[in-house]
Amino acid sequence: MRSTFHSLETSKRALFTQQAALQTTGHNIANASTAGYSRQRVNMQATRPIEAIGMSHSTIPGQLGTGVEFSSITRIRESFLDSQYRNNSQDQGKWSIQTDTLNKLEEIFNEPSETGIRTLVNNYWKSWSDLAQDPENITGRKILRENTLALVDAINLSNKQLGDLERDLTDNIGVKANQINTILDNVSKLNLEITRISAYGDNPNDLQDQRDLLVDQLSKIVNITVTDTPEGYDISMGGNALVTGQTFIPVDAAGLQGAYGTALTSGEVYGMITSRDSYVRDYQSQLNTFANSMANGQFTITIPAGSVLPDGVTLNGVTYSGASRTLATALTVPVNGINQLHTLGYTLEQPPTPGVPFFTSSDGGPITAATIRLNPVIEKSPDAIATSMRTAGTPEQVVPGNNTLALLMANIKDTKMNFVSPDGLAPVIGNGTLDDYYRSVIGQLGVQSQDAKRQATNQDAIVAQVDSRRQSVSGVSLDEEMSDLIKFQHAYNASARVMTSVDELLDKVINGMGVVGR
Repeated sequence: MRSTFHSLETSKRALFTQQAALQTTGHNIANASTAGYSRQRVNMQATRPIEAIGMSHSTIPGQLGTGVEFSSITRIRESFLDSQYRNNSQDQGKWSIQTDTLNKLEEIFNEPSETGIRTLVNNYWKSWSDLAQDPENITGRKILRENTLALVDAINLSNKQLGDLERDLTDNIGVKANQINTILDNVSKLNLEITRISAYGDNPNDLQDQRDLLVDQLSKIVNITVTDTPEGYDISMGGNALVTGQTFIPVDAAGLQGAYGTALTSGEVYGMITSRDSYVRDYQSQLNTFANSMANGQFTITIPAGSVLPDGVTLNGVTYSGASRTLATALTVPVNGINQLHTLGYTLEQPPTPGVPFFTSSDGGPITAATIRLNPVIEKSPDAIATSMRTAGTPEQVVPGNNTLALLMANIKDTKMNFVSPDGLAPVIGNGTLDDYYRSVIGQLGVQSQDAKRQATNQDAIVAQVDSRRQSVSGVSLDEEMSDLIKFQHAYNASARVMTSVDELLDKVINGMGVVGR
């Protein structure tokens, strides 16, 4: 004898199960665009069958099914793809920061352009060349002064912008440290909540998605290792624990910088420190070398015969005074930059007045990109620009119209010199013309920028590929969900129809049977 209400119970279980499937499908559709969301699935299974009810053991083969139930609602996630994504995301973060920094450096130097330092240097040399044609022309002297002021202002400004970029990177390391601490705090709290809910046998799918999203974000900032334990995610950076169960160890900017190159080997913070220490500071040093070498870099010149050196001048260990001041033959000697060369000539003033060092330091220390300036004496009076190397007569007078020094100055453009770094760092090249040096600096920047962009592009492609594979597993497909929605809806309607049929059957049994003979 079979149970009268067995089919009713079977239909009820089917209704509840299909309803759960419909609700989960709706949840998936609602979160189709939610960052970090993993699609969820209702795991259905046939309920435990029973022996057909009878007074004795049934001879019917098999057992009687009792319907369906859902054992769990789980999220679809593949931990291997998560690990791949995070490993590649940290390199993506590193190269994205370095690319951004190099782009900013290119904007600071702004080469090639009509307003860059190279153009201003060319204007400076051209001013000397023009002045050599008419050395006593006050307009030419003023043009040289203004072009020199424009050049040193551009060098000062570039140095300031490099300093601002360095400070921005340092500040951003502190910002990232705060962001890391916020993420670590939230992960530790989610560990606690997930562990608590899991203890009741439930699957905290949405909380796990939130935790994984936070870990994904953290993996782009610093290199991390994630271990799934019964107490939640344990997160470490190069062996240094950041999260252990429900507790986290905060980080700070100083600690991150101290871990650079050891525990910290990738991620955005690594990129910031590399950009600051290897890029920005290097170009600050190269710009310092350029400024200092322009003023004091050693090169060799040939002073023509007949030139008259200022009294007491020492060149190559020889001091010139009295009759030896007038050169009987051409003299080839090394001089220390434009500054020393300018002191070998005479200004427009009478009696003959030797030139002053052309460039000075604004703070009295070594000449750097931050401190280089036109000598205030020249800035105040263009007459202080030395162009002549000839004197004559008694009393001694500067020979009018002599342009010997102006020509020597103009020729420095094509003269090789030894480059001197005021901060002791190695220059990009040891010797060459000033134009050679500056082109080498800009060329190095271009190569580094191109390489960083290539690395960033490759890493973006790798991360996109891994994420695409991950989304193919975990992502919500609206087409698939709509198909499931129709399937579960039909199953629900069919189950309801079965229940209606059973209800009609029971109505017949209860109200329509056994009335004969009443």
